[in-house]
Amino acid sequence: MIPPDWTWAVFVLIAAAAQTVRNATQRRISGSAGTLGATYARFVYGLPFALAFLAALTAVRGVPALPGWEFLGWTVLAALTQVLATVCLLGAMGRSFSFAIAMSNTSPVQVAIFAFLILGEPLTVGVALSVLAVTFGTILLSWPRRGTPVDPASILLGLGSGALFSIASVGYRGATLGSGMDFLMAASFTLAVAMVLQSLGLTAWLMWRAPGDLKAVFSGWKFSLLAGFTGAFASLLWFCAYALETVARVRTLAVIEVLFAQLVSLRFFREGTSARELIGLALVILGVVLVVNA
Repeated sequence: MIPPDWTWAVFVLIAAAAQTVRNATQRRISGSAGTLGATYARFVYGLPFALAFLAALTAVRGVPALPGWEFLGWTVLAALTQVLATVCLLGAMGRSFSFAIAMSNTSPVQVAIFAFLILGEPLTVGVALSVLAVTFGTILLSWPRRGTPVDPASILLGLGSGALFSIASVGYRGATLGSGMDFLMAASFTLAVAMVLQSLGLTAWLMWRAPGDLKAVFSGWKFSLLAGFTGAFASLLWFCAYALETVARVRTLAVIEVLFAQLVSLRFFREGTSARELIGLALVILGVVLVVNA
């Protein structure tokens, strides 16, 4: 059965909300486990949920035919760049939660370029306008307030995370399309394979370089478990959206996360919102409306 045209948008909205919870939880974990430890918590605690998703789906539909080397290549590329992007994002979030999310979400332009160059996905006028609106909106949101010193590290980390997430998005789109499976099985299978690779790689790295961070992740298991579940759940929905729609539309609509991050910042981290940031939010919302109707 072919899903309705708007199904991908529903997946993105729910994933963005779940991802906001995951980001806030990871920010808290990074205080005791460090940036890399908080990154690790997301993947190692998310792995059981990813495997459970795949096992449940396989029990209902049967074991799918294994995809080829093209799928594995896309997944390895996406898994690696996603880890690096998460490290950059957490580094930026240590300075300002909403600032980091806004900077990382300047990625729609980068996504559109990468998707065109790598996957050959064309841009329509409507999508191009929405990309410009949300990008300009996120610039207004992330611009330092008057009297606030510019933190070059935060800017570089935020922009770096956006670029790396863009490449990861293109990689996961390529993996889901190259799997030869329907959108739900493709998303679940891609998620499980990616998280196995990420968990094994980060476990080996932390055991070698930062065993203390590894211990902190497991001692604070309650927050790590929440980060793992919300991360796995959000990723499953992202991958479903990638299997159904172009990367540019998915990542442009995903900037709705900026609005969620602003709400979290106001409620939990008590970071205020200026008039300029409200204009930025309005542009983000306009871009979201444009991309849904493109």
